[in-house]
Amino acid sequence: MDGPTAAVSARSRDGKCFEGLSWRTAPIDLLASTTPWRTFRWYRGQKHYSGAYWSATMRDHVIYESRLELARLLFADFDPSVHHITAQPFLMKTVLAGKVRKHIPDYLLITDKGPVVVDVTPRQRLRRPEVASTFDWTWQTVESRGWRYEVWSEPPEAELDNIRFLSGYRRDWLFPPEILDELRRAGLDGVLLDEAVRWLPGWPEPHVRAAVYH
Repeated sequence: MDGPTAAVSARSRDGKCFEGLSWRTAPIDLLASTTPWRTFRWYRGQKHYSGAYWSATMRDHVIYESRLELARLLFADFDPSVHHITAQPFLMKTVLAGKVRKHIPDYLLITDKGPVVVDVTPRQRLRRPEVASTFDWTWQTVESRGWRYEVWSEPPEAELDNIRFLSGYRRDWLFPPEILDELRRAGLDGVLLDEAVRWLPGWPEPHVRAAVYH
């Protein structure tokens, strides 16, 4: 799939700035290991809720600029096919109809099936022509490299609540490895939670319950 000719700029973790790289040939190792291109925007009365989420996948903090971005981050951290998460990874630039267009995606995910560039926006904003135009040329550009592009909006509330709850149990080093090994060998798929918790009678029930959630 052919897309707009685009350039990409990124900032490495050691502070070195790479500008004007060709999108189609920019090294994936560089784009996946950047620091956020845009820093937090803090101002009185702002509507966005910014912060940093401690990601079990990254073993580090990952930033977000809204509660909806935090929700997408929780889903990415919960997904076992996602191995790397970078927030605001790079600046994309292209020329359309004689005008320079710029865009900073919200996340770059490295997954089992390849890189995924993610933009997060409330569903109601998708009707705005300028938003739709930005996402359209970004989609064409990303997929011209064989990567996947995703526009992500509000998830089902119950699913988000469950993932938010389970995110507190992602840190595997907080659990005795013996408990985790025994539970994995037990093959508990389809077993009711109360039955699974009683599977290891030699361990305190709160420890087993937390390990099952993990």
